[in-house]
Amino acid sequence: MHTIIVLGAGMVGRTIAIDLTNKHKVTLADFSQEALQSSKNKCNLLTTLELDVTQKENLKQTLHPFDLVICAVPGFLGFETLKTIIEAKKNVVDISFFPENSLELNELAKKNNITAIVDCGVAPGMDNIILGYYNEKLKLTDFECLVGGLPKVKKWPFNYKAPFSPIDVIEEYTRPARYVENGTLVVKDALTDVELIEFENIGTLESFNSDGLRSIIYTMPHIKNMKEKTLRYPGHVEYIKVLKESGFFNEQKINFNGATISPLEFTSKILFNEWKLGETENELTVMRVTVKGENKKGAIEEITYNLLDTYCEETKTSSMARCTGYTAAAAANLFLEGVFKEKGVFPPELVGKYEACFNYFLNYLAQRKVIYTKTQI
Repeated sequence: MHTIIVLGAGMVGRTIAIDLTNKHKVTLADFSQEALQSSKNKCNLLTTLELDVTQKENLKQTLHPFDLVICAVPGFLGFETLKTIIEAKKNVVDISFFPENSLELNELAKKNNITAIVDCGVAPGMDNIILGYYNEKLKLTDFECLVGGLPKVKKWPFNYKAPFSPIDVIEEYTRPARYVENGTLVVKDALTDVELIEFENIGTLESFNSDGLRSIIYTMPHIKNMKEKTLRYPGHVEYIKVLKESGFFNEQKINFNGATISPLEFTSKILFNEWKLGETENELTVMRVTVKGENKKGAIEEITYNLLDTYCEETKTSSMARCTGYTAAAAANLFLEGVFKEKGVFPPELVGKYEACFNYFLNYLAQRKVIYTKTQI
């Protein structure tokens, strides 16, 4: 039995922590006592700790007794928190969706002789793992990931609920989207190139550009076409564009009746209530990952993995928390079991390239009824 500390008691962090109590002694840390108590109510095997990760020296001392750290903090805290963990010489699995390039910490991780598996959720996460595996099998030319988390019940106007902070979702809508086309890196505004796509058992969804390729732009430069697009119910993009173009996502503070206020903070506060996913609200996660390339015989193969997961009534856990959290928990266990031992910073595609790791992830998720179905042309 190992000792693990999970930083962040949001819906995903809590799910990771609870899952890991099956084999390990787990401490869940967060700034919010309310979030900690809610998690403790769901699983009394958890030890809870009130902690501010921005107090770096205290964080390093807190991490000292643990065998592994899971970083599940909001994106705006992610990079600095990950850096502090590595400076503390602690092995880490990270799911915080931050804008910085985690590979910048690779030399620091190697110097401190630690393993950092980053971006280890559903997307980025499992899509990278699938890509990494098939990059070893085929001479890849194309990669596409379509992914989204959606409520079962549509509520006008946004038809959307978020299992994590609205400010992280808004970041996805404002951060420029990068994709690769004919070997050239293309940068466009998020929310562009909207397409309507049919999904079995769901119907029509709209896809749009978002900055989801992240590390694979650097680790897979030989793949000529790579794109990740976010999925929402039709009509969502138009309403978000109205807010964006009207200035509601601006960070620069404005003066209002003698008070200074950030439009982004104001909007996030409003949308927190509008987008807040209820504890037992039914929702789903949909993902389609497609890779295309030439096999050793010179034939072209196209392989697709589909995921459709829904809220779990048995464990009272959201689908997005399951799909994200169990991937991170799988990474934690495969590292602790010695399946992956390399030192440095590793995005999921550099872990999934190994067949033993690829199969470990799929089997771990399948045991928790998160099922990826494969089709091949």
